[in-house]
Formats: sequence, structure tokens, C-alpha cells
Amino acid sequence: MSLFDTIKSSYDLGPGFHQELQTKDLANCCCHYWISPVGQLFEIDYGGTQDWSANPKSKGPFIKFTPNGNRGKVRVVNLFNTITVYPAKWDCKYAPFPRLQIHFDSGIIRSVCNCEDTINPRCSTHGRKSTA
Repeated sequence: MSLFDTIKSSYDLGPGFHQELQTKDLANCCCHYWISPVGQLFEIDYGGTQDWSANPKSKGPFIKFTPNGNRGKVRVVNLFNTITVYPAKWDCKYAPFPRLQIHFDSGIIRSVCNCEDTINPRCSTHGRKSTA
């Protein structure tokens, strides 16, 4: 069992994919990512933004997190790969669990494929089309 990464998307990926998404195809260490409205992938790093201090008077938790005034970092991810994403929450008991495959070229979305339809996958290409 591995960890998953969280993606928040401002890019229109279709119905059912407007909320938080999960994937196991990036760093696999509970990292946070954001897809901009133009399809660019960014990593959001909150490291160093809080300090730990002891909380001895409490019955639990014994460590208290306090903001230290530092800001997180947002980095462009230069990805040349295809990832599979899932909705973080899916409440439809009898509907199949939706999946999308997103192909990135230089960290920008180039195509989005619905994984539900294995015979005729609905892929849409954005931006440059491949010449191969």
C-alpha cells in the first residue's frame, strides 16, 4: 500500500472531477499539487511554515503546531508522463468509480482520456497535437 498525492484542479477535466483529486503516479508522499486554468501543473510545498512546540498540559495531542510566519513555495512541475486521477470523495454507491488519464508534456496537459470506456476511450487533445 502506498501513499497518494492530492491535486486541486482549476482546469476543466469534466463532470465528477471538479473537486479534490488523488493519484499514485506522482511523488507518492502526500504532496499537494495544483493544475492551473491553462493546464500547468504546480507543486505546493508547505514545509517550514509551522513550528512544533510541546503541549504538556494537554491530554493529547502532546505536540502543538504554531504558524511561524514563513510562506510555502509553489514550483512548476516539468512532467513528461501520463497520470491516472480519481476523485478524493465518491459517494455514488452503485456507480463505477471514475478515473481519468491525464497526459502531461512539459508540465502542461496535452490530453485527457476517460478510463471507463476501454473499447472507445474518449480522449481530447489540448494545445499542440503530436505529429507521430
